[in-house]
Amino acid sequence: MSPRLPVVSGKQMIAFLTHAGFSSIGQKGSHHKMRHPDGKIAIIPMHRELAPGTLQSILRQSDMTLDALHEWLRD
Repeated sequence: MSPRLPVVSGKQMIAFLTHAGFSSIGQKGSHHKMRHPDGKIAIIPMHRELAPGTLQSILRQSDMTLDALHEWLRD
């Protein structure tokens, strides 16, 4: 069985991606744009709770795993 999607905010997602090496490259309205040194770009909406599909999309864009997010949330 795959791990459940956690409930995270946009602010938590930005902190997670920053920890993973991403840096903020801009903001337009309520959406932050983050880039990794290897060129990956992820767009994070600043919502109190990210919808499950939005969270999955951010993980896909950033090439991060759900397990890595769970691990970071535990620490």
